[in-house]
Amino acid sequence: MAVVATNLKKGQCIKYDGDLGIVQGLDHRTPGKGNALIMATVRSVSSGKQKAIRYASSDKVEVVPTDRQKLEYSYSDPSGYNFMDLTTYETITLNEELVAESKDFLKEGLEVEVLFIEGNAIAVTVPPIVELKITESSEGIKGDTANNPSKPATLETGLMVQVPLFVNQGDSIKVNTDDKTYVGRA
Repeated sequence: MAVVATNLKKGQCIKYDGDLGIVQGLDHRTPGKGNALIMATVRSVSSGKQKAIRYASSDKVEVVPTDRQKLEYSYSDPSGYNFMDLTTYETITLNEELVAESKDFLKEGLEVEVLFIEGNAIAVTVPPIVELKITESSEGIKGDTANNPSKPATLETGLMVQVPLFVNQGDSIKVNTDDKTYVGRA
C-alpha cells in the first residue's frame, strides 16, 4: 500500500531502493523556496544500517504491512532467546542477532514488543524503563559527595551501569533502555 510521504509514521516498515526498512525518525522541513521535504531516517531490515532518505511532500512511499505482538521473555538457551505469546501460550524462539540490542535488559517475565513482517520476526523493542536488581557493587565512601560521585554496579542481566553512592547491592533500580543509564530506585 502506498501513502504520501507526509503521512509516514515512526515505526512503519517501508520499501526503499529494493530493500525493506523501519522508519526510525522523521523530520519535516520547509525551505524558504520550493516544496516541503520529509527527511526519513530508515534502518535496513537486512543489514541493520541506518540511512537518511529525502522525500518530496507529494512522493508516494510503499508501506509494508506489519504485525506487532506482545511477548513475554522466558529464558535463553543455546538455540536462542525464548518468548511466550501471551494469547496462545506458544513459545517463540528468536536468534541472538535479533535480540542483540535488547539482551542486556531481558529478565524473566519482561514483556517486549516484537515486530513481524510476513511472519518473520524483524525487531524486538523493550520498554523505555526496566527494573533490574544489582548483583554486585562496591560500598560507597562516606563523605565523598563532591561532584556528584558514582560507582559501577553489575545488574542481574550482566549489564554494568554507573549508580549513585547510596545505592547498594541487592537494591532494585530503574534503567533507561535507550542509553543504559541509571534513572532511580525502584
